Amino acid sequence: MASKRPAVTGFYHQDTSSIAYVVADPVTGRCAIIDPVLDFDRAYRSTHTAFADRMVTFVREQGMVVDWILDTHPHADHFSAAAYLKDVFGAPTGIGEHVKRVQDIWRRIYHLPDLPADGSQWDRLFKDGDRFQIGHLEAEVFFSPGHTAASVTYVVCDAAFVHDTLFMPDGGTARTDFPGGDTHALYHSIQRILTLPPETRVYTGHDYQPGGREPRWESTVAEQVTHNVHLRGGVTEEAFVQMREARDRTLAFPALLLDALQINLRGGRMPEPEANGISYLKIPLNQFRSTVCAATHTVQDKL
Repeated sequence: MASKRPAVTGFYHQDTSSIAYVVADPVTGRCAIIDPVLDFDRAYRSTHTAFADRMVTFVREQGMVVDWILDTHPHADHFSAAAYLKDVFGAPTGIGEHVKRVQDIWRRIYHLPDLPADGSQWDRLFKDGDRFQIGHLEAEVFFSPGHTAASVTYVVCDAAFVHDTLFMPDGGTARTDFPGGDTHALYHSIQRILTLPPETRVYTGHDYQPGGREPRWESTVAEQVTHNVHLRGGVTEEAFVQMREARDRTLAFPALLLDALQINLRGGRMPEPEANGISYLKIPLNQFRSTVCAATHTVQDKL
C-alpha cells in the first residue's frame, strides 16, 4: 500500500559526511526529522544553522507537519540540531533510553558532575520494541548497540534508519572503539537488522564516498547481505570482531568528538552561558592518546 511506504528525503552534510533525513507519511503530510546536523566552524568554534535551515525550508515548502525530531545516538562527529529544530517546529525530541549510560560515561570524562545523566534533555526515551506514529505510519525502535551503548534503529514500515551501524555496502560497518562501544554487540545489532525483509530500504547516517564516488545513502537489506564488504559470505561473529577491532586500531580520532559530545549529551543544547553570556566547552587533556601515525589518517579511515 502506498500509504504504508514512507517518503524519505536525505540531506547530505558535506563537512561531516553525514546524512539527515525527513521521513514522511505521504497521505497525511506528517513527518519526522532524523539526525539533523548543526553546522560548526572548527576554526572559529562557532555554530550556525544553514544545513538545518535547508531542512526547515523543505518541510515548509512541502506543507508538512513535524511529529518528531529524533536522534539515533549522541553523535561524536557532528553537532545535533535537534534542539534548534525543536525551537523552530515545537515537535518532541526522542532518543534511545540507553543514552543515560553514554551521558554517565562522558560526564565523568569531561568532569561535569552537574550534568543530568537521566535523559531528561529529550522528550521521550525509547525502549527496545517501542512503537510510535508518524502520521498514519507506525515506527518501531530497535536497540542497536555496538557503535555506542545507546544506538537505536528506527524502522518505519519498509525503511530502516540505521545510522552508525551499517554504511553503504562498499563502506562496510561502523567503528566500535569509543568508550561504551562493543564489537560483539555491533555484530548482533547488524544481524537483527538483516532479519528485516530483503526489500527493506536501509538508510545510513554517513557516507565517506569510497573510491571518490558520489554520496549515497540508500541500500536494501538484500544488498547489504550480498555485497557489504564487511559481511558478505556470512561472516562469523569471531571473524567480524577480529576484522573490526583490527581496523579500529588504524582509525583517526574523530576531529569533533570532544567538541560534539558535550553538545549532544545535552540534546543539542549549548552549555549554560557563564556570567559574560558566553557558553564554553571543556577539553580534557591527556585522556586519550594517539596510537597511530598521522600519515595513516585518510577519509577512508573514518569507516
